[in-house]
Amino acid sequence: MRVKQRSLVTGLQRAIAGLMVLGAGGTAMAQSATEDAATTLDRITVTAQSREQELKDVPIALQVVDQNLLSDVAAENLGDIDAFVPGLVIDAVQPTQPSFRLRGVETSDFGIGTDPAVGIFVDGVYGGRGGGVLLPFVDVERIEVLKGPQGTLFGRNTAAGAISLVTRRPQAETEARATVRVGNYGKKYADAMWNIPTGDHSALRFNALINTSDGWFQDGATGKDLGGENVWATRAAWQVTFGDNTTAYVSWDHESLDQNGRVTTGIVALPPYPQRPTVPANPDDFLDPRKTPTYSDADNAEWRTFDGVSLIVDHALSWGNLTSTTSWRQYDSTNHTEEDATNRFDLYVDSVNTESNETLYQEFKFSGSNEHIDWVGGVSYFKEDADQTSQVNTNTEAVDNIVRNLGIAPTPDGSLFGFTSLLAQMNGIPISLVGERWNERFTNTLATKSYAAFGDVIWKATDRLNLTFGLRYTRDEKDFTWLNTPRNAPGLEAKLDTLEAIGFFQALAGMGIPISRELLTFDMAFIDPPAMVNKGRKVRDKKSWSDWSPRFVIDYHFNDDTMVFASLAKGYKAGGFNALQIGPAFENEDVWNVEMGIKQAFDRFSYNASVFHYRYDNRQAIRLVDPDPNNPVDIPRYVFDTGDLEATGIDFDMRWKVTDGLTLDAQAEWIDSKYKNYITPEGIDLDGEATGEPRFSASAGAAYQVELGENGRLRLSARHAYRGRTRCNAASDLQGDCGVSRLLDIGEPRERTDLRVSWTSPQGYWNWAVYGNNVFDNQYVRGLNTYGRGPLGVVGATITEPRTYGLEMTVKF
Repeated sequence: MRVKQRSLVTGLQRAIAGLMVLGAGGTAMAQSATEDAATTLDRITVTAQSREQELKDVPIALQVVDQNLLSDVAAENLGDIDAFVPGLVIDAVQPTQPSFRLRGVETSDFGIGTDPAVGIFVDGVYGGRGGGVLLPFVDVERIEVLKGPQGTLFGRNTAAGAISLVTRRPQAETEARATVRVGNYGKKYADAMWNIPTGDHSALRFNALINTSDGWFQDGATGKDLGGENVWATRAAWQVTFGDNTTAYVSWDHESLDQNGRVTTGIVALPPYPQRPTVPANPDDFLDPRKTPTYSDADNAEWRTFDGVSLIVDHALSWGNLTSTTSWRQYDSTNHTEEDATNRFDLYVDSVNTESNETLYQEFKFSGSNEHIDWVGGVSYFKEDADQTSQVNTNTEAVDNIVRNLGIAPTPDGSLFGFTSLLAQMNGIPISLVGERWNERFTNTLATKSYAAFGDVIWKATDRLNLTFGLRYTRDEKDFTWLNTPRNAPGLEAKLDTLEAIGFFQALAGMGIPISRELLTFDMAFIDPPAMVNKGRKVRDKKSWSDWSPRFVIDYHFNDDTMVFASLAKGYKAGGFNALQIGPAFENEDVWNVEMGIKQAFDRFSYNASVFHYRYDNRQAIRLVDPDPNNPVDIPRYVFDTGDLEATGIDFDMRWKVTDGLTLDAQAEWIDSKYKNYITPEGIDLDGEATGEPRFSASAGAAYQVELGENGRLRLSARHAYRGRTRCNAASDLQGDCGVSRLLDIGEPRERTDLRVSWTSPQGYWNWAVYGNNVFDNQYVRGLNTYGRGPLGVVGATITEPRTYGLEMTVKF
């Protein structure tokens, strides 16, 4: 294995060296080619270091997603671009519960007790918690994906990196645009923009979009559409200049999402009712969800309302600039998902996650430059108030099946409510306890305050050598509560009250039958000793964490075209709490990253390459586990899970303007990510084993533009993405992340190809396009829902999207 790894690294090094030669050769070719073919790449300006710089001068590994890529893949939110950014993985199946992974680092927790490891920023404003960051693209100009820890420049919760979305600001001229897109699976999308000058020194920009689709699942029994989209959003921005020195920019974003929830396909063949599936489910008998009908009897639903207001004031002073950024964001969301992946009432389990979140952010940033230094410094304050309720819904018939499978009922048939109902009816009491609704819930609240002070200085030691030192101090304070309430089953409780009032349980006791009111009053979900002890009682904990996050960078410019750099940077994520287990608290996450790279930019060819190594301490996570590994049908629960890991990798990207019409680009990442000092909650020692992150991921694109003279111009684009095989470990199958059966190769390599052909009128007023995403119709199993594998014998699977295609029309004036 070591020989293979060494040969792969060597191969990548040779590839990078070859591309360097290719870049130099490209310049020579440009000089010898005709003037018609000789053209230059567009310059890319970014704000990755809190100051405007050309991409080639920024000593950070980052990829810029521009408007061309967004159009080529018909991207509507961040979940549509991750395949084309190697190292970035976004789970966007549930917009209110997304997850972000960058270079193998993520937070796999939907609870409000922990923070994300990848920070999302819009126009420099921190986006906050995951439930409110996967929003539709509205007037996005570009996206900067910064890889590696960004604690010094961007602050808390950027241990893995940062994603910075930059929107278009209001312009001084009147402008309008409208786009309509229709496609298969009932796709209907429309967005519009209107830019209006409101005076000599101010302008208003207004956007609106609506996006709907039927989804590509239908219920196998009813034919009802499952999944789909239904979202509309608006954005208004106003910019005004006061005198020569001050600019104020205020923006308001609103989103309303109301659609079907996540679709899960059952992959266990069910015997006829009232027979029950085998427990635990046998992976060798799993069905292929891509070829299996989907059945559902839950009101799967996902909705969110979001509002955000930002005010950015820039004021030029004699010694530099002052920028004040103020932001308020608020959202309410609900995610209702069926967990059993069947339409059987006797196997029914669903979950509901409800969240309300409000944040306030204030930053004052000072910056300046002279012939010797560029500097940025400032202070910030962040406040968050969040409430979350996590629920499980089932019914007493399904509970009876769980009880039977657990073998804990002292009755002949293994049930509780069914057998009690039978006894009642045999004694002339017309009461049935079977089929009554059953609800259990965990309620959490979070109050966070975060304070920070930061500074970053670039010292221009010589004309070619720059030395950078940055430091941020952060203090996080969190006040967290848990409340695990007793089960809520009003219909059942009323019937039990009746039975108790007429002396039914007393009579059973007299006959020596071990069924009592107390026996029938228990909780199934969240079976956890702290939760049971504190049932119905609010538990509170307060903790604070502090951190110093430095970064050191050396960059040297051999000439105007070539820069090399080396950096050492720290990323920090605040500690937190396990929302579904009372008591456990996480400590800080720390990521130290060392990186060396080279950037070259010629007239027609540019590339960036870097080698990195990071150490990731105290990775925070919650993990769904069987509390008793020796009992395969026990009730699973979410438990506290931390560990350390480290990784070594290579990042590479290039752009090549081959001719006036043809442009090529490519991106790749190779990474070797392994656990270091990690034992899973099930007791499996994973020290030295792979974390699951594939070794290799890449994407490539080609665009060709044909000028048609008076007939406008034609543009053809093709993009292909590849993500390698998941590197399984000894615990992967317990989480449904790898392999698991002969039929389902979960974690297999994934490929996607997108094509687009567009025509633009001579004056640019009209644009027509046809597009196809995933044109080869490659579908993969995302993962398994094993929540009911033990207690009910059911397992569900989610799969990636099939081929989609459509027609798009844009008009500008």
